[in-house]
Amino acid sequence: MSTPPDHGGSGQATVRWRLRVAYDGSGFHGFAAQEGLPTVAGTLAEALSRVTRTTVTLTCAGRTDAGVHALDQMVHFDVPAERSAALEPAALIKSCNSQIGPAIVVRTAEIAPDGFDARHSATGRRYRYLVVNAPVPDPLLAGLTWHVPDPLDLRAMVSAADALLGEHDFRSFCRRVPGTTADDPIPRRVVDARWTKLDGRPSGARTAGTSDLDAERNAATGPSLAPVVGDLLAFEIEANAFCHQMVRSLVGTLVEVGRGRKRASDMLPILRSADRSQAGQPAPPHGLTLMAVRY
Repeated sequence: MSTPPDHGGSGQATVRWRLRVAYDGSGFHGFAAQEGLPTVAGTLAEALSRVTRTTVTLTCAGRTDAGVHALDQMVHFDVPAERSAALEPAALIKSCNSQIGPAIVVRTAEIAPDGFDARHSATGRRYRYLVVNAPVPDPLLAGLTWHVPDPLDLRAMVSAADALLGEHDFRSFCRRVPGTTADDPIPRRVVDARWTKLDGRPSGARTAGTSDLDAERNAATGPSLAPVVGDLLAFEIEANAFCHQMVRSLVGTLVEVGRGRKRASDMLPILRSADRSQAGQPAPPHGLTLMAVRY
Protein backbone atom coordinates (compact mmCIF):
# COMPACT_ATOMS: atom_id res chain seq x y z
CA MET A 1 0.00 0.00 0.00
CA SER A 2 1.43 3.35 -1.03
CA THR A 3 1.19 6.28 1.36
CA PRO A 4 1.60 9.57 -0.52
CA PRO A 5 2.66 12.76 1.26
CA ASP A 6 0.15 14.82 3.16
CA HIS A 7 -2.29 16.47 0.74
CA GLY A 8 -4.02 18.66 3.27
CA GLY A 9 -1.07 20.51 4.77
CA SER A 10 -1.58 19.00 8.24
CA GLY A 11 1.76 17.21 8.33
CA GLN A 12 -0.07 13.89 8.71
CA ALA A 13 0.50 11.10 6.19
CA THR A 14 -2.58 10.34 4.13
CA VAL A 15 -3.67 7.68 1.68
CA ARG A 16 -5.56 8.51 -1.50
CA TRP A 17 -8.56 6.40 -2.47
CA ARG A 18 -10.40 6.48 -5.77
CA LEU A 19 -14.00 5.48 -6.46
CA ARG A 20 -16.04 4.86 -9.60
CA VAL A 21 -19.45 6.34 -8.97
CA ALA A 22 -22.82 6.35 -10.77
CA TYR A 23 -25.75 8.59 -9.95
CA ASP A 24 -29.16 9.85 -11.00
CA GLY A 25 -28.76 13.61 -11.02
CA SER A 26 -32.49 14.36 -10.91
CA GLY A 27 -32.64 15.16 -7.21
CA PHE A 28 -29.35 17.05 -6.92
CA HIS A 29 -28.16 20.60 -7.56
CA GLY A 30 -25.19 19.31 -9.55
CA PHE A 31 -22.08 17.50 -8.39
CA ALA A 32 -20.16 20.21 -6.53
CA ALA A 33 -20.93 20.68 -2.84
CA GLN A 34 -23.09 23.74 -2.05
CA GLU A 35 -24.03 24.86 1.41
CA GLY A 36 -27.67 24.09 2.20
CA LEU A 37 -28.38 22.29 -1.10
CA PRO A 38 -28.43 18.55 -1.90
CA THR A 39 -25.52 17.76 -4.22
CA VAL A 40 -23.81 14.56 -5.31
CA ALA A 41 -20.47 15.51 -3.73
CA GLY A 42 -22.06 16.68 -0.50
CA THR A 43 -24.19 13.54 -0.11
CA LEU A 44 -21.37 11.15 -1.01
CA ALA A 45 -18.83 12.96 1.19
CA GLU A 46 -21.16 12.71 4.19
CA ALA A 47 -21.54 8.97 3.65
CA LEU A 48 -17.78 8.49 3.25
CA SER A 49 -17.10 10.59 6.33
CA ARG A 50 -19.30 8.26 8.37
CA VAL A 51 -17.53 5.20 6.95
CA THR A 52 -14.00 6.54 7.42
CA ARG A 53 -14.74 8.42 10.66
CA THR A 54 -12.97 11.49 9.33
CA THR A 55 -13.96 14.49 7.24
CA VAL A 56 -13.81 13.68 3.52
CA THR A 57 -13.40 16.17 0.67
CA LEU A 58 -13.99 14.90 -2.87
CA THR A 59 -12.33 15.71 -6.19
CA CYS A 60 -14.10 14.49 -9.33
CA ALA A 61 -13.10 13.96 -12.96
CA GLY A 62 -15.76 16.34 -14.24
CA ARG A 63 -18.35 18.42 -12.41
CA THR A 64 -21.84 17.76 -13.72
CA ASP A 65 -24.64 20.34 -13.69
CA ALA A 66 -27.94 20.07 -11.85
CA GLY A 67 -30.01 17.25 -13.32
CA VAL A 68 -27.12 15.60 -15.20
CA HIS A 69 -26.45 11.90 -14.57
CA ALA A 70 -23.30 9.75 -14.48
CA LEU A 71 -22.63 6.11 -15.15
CA ASP A 72 -18.87 6.23 -14.64
CA GLN A 73 -17.76 9.29 -12.67
CA MET A 74 -14.34 9.04 -10.98
CA VAL A 75 -13.60 10.68 -7.63
CA HIS A 76 -10.73 10.66 -5.16
CA PHE A 77 -10.36 11.55 -1.50
CA ASP A 78 -7.59 11.45 1.08
CA VAL A 79 -7.80 9.90 4.54
CA PRO A 80 -5.22 9.61 7.35
CA ALA A 81 -3.07 6.52 6.92
CA GLU A 82 -4.29 4.88 10.14
CA ARG A 83 -7.91 5.29 9.04
CA SER A 84 -7.12 3.88 5.61
CA ALA A 85 -5.56 0.78 7.13
CA ALA A 86 -8.91 -0.10 8.68
CA LEU A 87 -10.86 0.26 5.41
CA GLU A 88 -11.88 -2.67 3.23
CA PRO A 89 -13.09 -1.78 -0.29
CA ALA A 90 -16.06 -4.17 -0.24
CA ALA A 91 -17.21 -2.91 3.15
CA LEU A 92 -16.82 0.72 2.08
CA ILE A 93 -18.91 0.09 -1.05
CA LYS A 94 -21.62 -1.77 0.87
CA SER A 95 -21.86 0.87 3.59
CA CYS A 96 -22.03 3.82 1.18
CA ASN A 97 -24.59 2.18 -1.07
CA SER A 98 -26.83 1.25 1.85
CA GLN A 99 -26.78 4.89 2.94
CA ILE A 100 -27.25 6.74 -0.34
CA GLY A 101 -28.21 4.20 -3.02
CA PRO A 102 -29.78 3.91 -5.48
CA ALA A 103 -29.59 7.66 -6.22
CA ILE A 104 -25.80 7.48 -5.80
CA VAL A 105 -23.91 4.20 -6.11
CA VAL A 106 -20.23 3.46 -5.48
CA ARG A 107 -19.27 0.89 -8.11
CA THR A 108 -15.62 0.29 -7.25
CA ALA A 109 -13.25 1.46 -4.52
CA GLU A 110 -9.48 1.09 -4.28
CA ILE A 111 -6.31 2.81 -3.14
CA ALA A 112 -5.14 5.09 -5.93
CA PRO A 113 -1.72 4.71 -7.56
CA ASP A 114 0.94 7.26 -6.67
CA GLY A 115 0.34 10.66 -8.22
CA PHE A 116 -3.27 9.93 -9.19
CA ASP A 117 -5.70 12.85 -9.41
CA ALA A 118 -9.28 12.19 -10.52
CA ARG A 119 -9.40 15.44 -12.47
CA HIS A 120 -5.87 16.18 -13.64
CA SER A 121 -4.86 12.59 -14.46
CA ALA A 122 -7.84 12.13 -16.78
CA THR A 123 -7.00 12.09 -20.50
CA GLY A 124 -10.56 11.99 -21.82
CA ARG A 125 -14.22 12.09 -20.90
CA ARG A 126 -17.18 10.66 -22.78
CA TYR A 127 -20.77 11.91 -22.59
CA ARG A 128 -24.05 10.62 -24.01
CA TYR A 129 -27.20 12.63 -24.66
CA LEU A 130 -30.53 10.86 -25.29
CA VAL A 131 -33.38 12.27 -27.38
CA VAL A 132 -36.83 10.73 -27.80
CA ASN A 133 -38.06 11.83 -31.20
CA ALA A 134 -41.78 11.10 -31.14
CA PRO A 135 -45.12 12.94 -31.43
CA VAL A 136 -45.88 12.30 -27.74
CA PRO A 137 -43.61 11.99 -24.67
CA ASP A 138 -42.69 8.66 -23.11
CA PRO A 139 -43.34 8.87 -19.35
CA LEU A 140 -40.92 6.05 -18.54
CA LEU A 141 -38.05 7.85 -20.27
CA ALA A 142 -38.92 11.39 -19.23
CA GLY A 143 -36.17 11.60 -16.60
CA LEU A 144 -33.40 10.43 -18.94
CA THR A 145 -34.25 11.94 -22.30
CA TRP A 146 -35.22 15.15 -24.09
CA HIS A 147 -38.55 14.76 -25.86
CA VAL A 148 -38.45 16.42 -29.29
CA PRO A 149 -41.81 16.12 -31.10
CA ASP A 150 -40.67 17.72 -34.39
CA PRO A 151 -39.42 15.34 -37.11
CA LEU A 152 -35.61 15.24 -37.11
CA ASP A 153 -33.29 14.68 -40.06
CA LEU A 154 -30.80 12.28 -38.51
CA ARG A 155 -28.54 12.30 -41.58
CA ALA A 156 -28.13 16.06 -41.34
CA MET A 157 -27.36 15.79 -37.61
CA VAL A 158 -24.73 13.11 -38.28
CA SER A 159 -23.14 15.28 -40.96
CA ALA A 160 -23.10 18.34 -38.70
CA ALA A 161 -21.48 16.37 -35.87
CA ASP A 162 -18.55 15.47 -38.14
CA ALA A 163 -17.45 19.13 -38.04
CA LEU A 164 -16.71 18.79 -34.33
CA LEU A 165 -13.88 16.29 -34.75
CA GLY A 166 -10.38 17.58 -34.08
CA GLU A 167 -9.18 20.53 -32.02
CA HIS A 168 -11.29 23.67 -32.07
CA ASP A 169 -11.99 26.79 -30.06
CA PHE A 170 -15.39 25.99 -28.49
CA ARG A 171 -16.30 29.49 -27.27
CA SER A 172 -19.47 29.33 -29.37
CA PHE A 173 -20.74 26.43 -27.27
CA CYS A 174 -19.52 27.26 -23.77
CA ARG A 175 -20.85 29.35 -20.94
CA ARG A 176 -18.18 31.87 -20.05
CA VAL A 177 -16.17 31.09 -16.92
CA PRO A 178 -16.03 33.94 -14.35
CA GLY A 179 -12.72 35.78 -14.62
CA THR A 180 -12.35 35.18 -18.36
CA THR A 181 -13.20 37.42 -21.29
CA ALA A 182 -14.89 36.82 -24.62
CA ASP A 183 -11.43 36.91 -26.23
CA ASP A 184 -10.07 33.99 -24.22
CA PRO A 185 -10.03 30.87 -26.44
CA ILE A 186 -11.46 27.58 -25.15
CA PRO A 187 -9.55 24.88 -27.07
CA ARG A 188 -10.81 21.30 -26.79
CA ARG A 189 -9.82 18.18 -28.76
CA VAL A 190 -12.78 16.02 -29.81
CA VAL A 191 -11.88 12.44 -30.76
CA ASP A 192 -15.40 11.11 -31.33
CA ALA A 193 -18.79 12.72 -32.02
CA ARG A 194 -21.67 10.68 -33.39
CA TRP A 195 -25.44 10.31 -33.54
CA THR A 196 -26.97 6.84 -33.40
CA LYS A 197 -30.51 5.54 -33.58
CA LEU A 198 -30.52 2.96 -30.82
CA ASP A 199 -31.71 -0.37 -32.14
CA GLY A 200 -33.25 -3.44 -30.53
CA ARG A 201 -30.12 -5.55 -30.16
CA PRO A 202 -30.10 -7.79 -27.07
CA SER A 203 -29.16 -5.87 -23.95
CA GLY A 204 -25.44 -6.14 -23.26
CA ALA A 205 -24.63 -7.79 -26.60
CA ARG A 206 -20.90 -7.90 -27.32
CA THR A 207 -19.31 -7.62 -30.74
CA ALA A 208 -15.71 -8.21 -31.75
CA GLY A 209 -13.49 -5.42 -30.49
CA THR A 210 -16.05 -4.12 -27.98
CA SER A 211 -14.54 -3.17 -24.63
CA ASP A 212 -16.10 -3.97 -21.26
CA LEU A 213 -17.06 -0.32 -20.88
CA ASP A 214 -18.60 -0.22 -24.36
CA ALA A 215 -20.60 -3.37 -23.58
CA GLU A 216 -21.73 -1.73 -20.36
CA ARG A 217 -22.82 1.30 -22.33
CA ASN A 218 -24.67 -0.90 -24.82
CA ALA A 219 -26.49 -2.59 -21.96
CA ALA A 220 -27.54 0.79 -20.61
CA THR A 221 -29.07 1.75 -23.98
CA GLY A 222 -30.63 -1.58 -24.97
CA PRO A 223 -34.29 -2.35 -25.71
CA SER A 224 -35.35 -1.67 -22.12
CA LEU A 225 -34.96 2.04 -22.97
CA ALA A 226 -36.70 1.90 -26.35
CA PRO A 227 -39.68 4.30 -26.51
CA VAL A 228 -43.13 2.88 -27.19
CA VAL A 229 -43.58 5.43 -29.99
CA GLY A 230 -40.87 7.08 -32.10
CA ASP A 231 -37.09 6.80 -32.05
CA LEU A 232 -34.48 6.93 -29.33
CA LEU A 233 -31.47 8.89 -30.59
CA ALA A 234 -28.12 9.02 -28.84
CA PHE A 235 -25.42 11.63 -29.29
CA GLU A 236 -22.05 10.51 -27.95
CA ILE A 237 -19.00 12.72 -27.74
CA GLU A 238 -15.53 12.16 -26.32
CA ALA A 239 -12.90 14.86 -25.81
CA ASN A 240 -9.86 15.57 -23.70
CA ALA A 241 -11.98 18.00 -21.65
CA PHE A 242 -15.27 19.90 -21.76
CA CYS A 243 -16.28 23.42 -20.75
CA HIS A 244 -19.46 24.47 -18.97
CA GLN A 245 -22.64 23.51 -20.91
CA MET A 246 -20.59 22.49 -23.95
CA VAL A 247 -22.34 19.16 -24.65
CA ARG A 248 -25.82 20.55 -24.02
CA SER A 249 -25.12 23.53 -26.31
CA LEU A 250 -23.83 21.23 -29.02
CA VAL A 251 -26.92 19.02 -28.76
CA GLY A 252 -29.22 22.03 -28.85
CA THR A 253 -27.53 23.27 -32.02
CA LEU A 254 -27.49 19.83 -33.66
CA VAL A 255 -31.19 19.40 -32.99
CA GLU A 256 -31.74 22.77 -34.69
CA VAL A 257 -30.00 21.22 -37.70
CA GLY A 258 -32.28 18.19 -37.46
CA ARG A 259 -35.34 20.43 -37.37
CA GLY A 260 -34.17 22.24 -40.51
CA ARG A 261 -33.63 25.57 -38.74
CA LYS A 262 -29.89 25.35 -39.39
CA ARG A 263 -27.91 23.53 -42.07
CA ALA A 264 -25.28 20.88 -41.42
CA SER A 265 -22.81 23.13 -43.25
CA ASP A 266 -23.44 25.87 -40.66
CA MET A 267 -21.70 23.93 -37.90
CA LEU A 268 -18.11 24.76 -38.85
CA PRO A 269 -18.79 28.49 -39.35
CA ILE A 270 -20.52 28.57 -35.94
CA LEU A 271 -17.44 26.97 -34.38
CA ARG A 272 -15.11 29.43 -36.08
CA SER A 273 -17.22 32.44 -35.12
CA ALA A 274 -16.38 32.02 -31.39
CA ASP A 275 -19.74 33.73 -30.84
CA ARG A 276 -22.11 32.12 -28.34
CA SER A 277 -25.11 33.86 -29.92
CA GLN A 278 -24.59 31.88 -33.16
CA ALA A 279 -25.25 28.50 -31.49
CA GLY A 280 -28.56 27.06 -30.34
CA GLN A 281 -29.89 27.11 -26.81
CA PRO A 282 -28.56 24.37 -24.49
CA ALA A 283 -30.55 21.14 -24.43
CA PRO A 284 -32.20 20.27 -21.10
CA PRO A 285 -29.79 18.77 -18.53
CA HIS A 286 -31.70 15.56 -17.76
CA GLY A 287 -30.85 13.96 -21.12
CA LEU A 288 -27.10 14.07 -20.41
CA THR A 289 -24.99 11.32 -18.82
CA LEU A 290 -21.25 11.15 -18.14
CA MET A 291 -20.48 7.71 -19.52
CA ALA A 292 -16.74 7.23 -19.04
CA VAL A 293 -13.50 8.84 -17.90
CA ARG A 294 -10.24 7.77 -19.56
CA TYR A 295 -6.86 7.57 -17.78
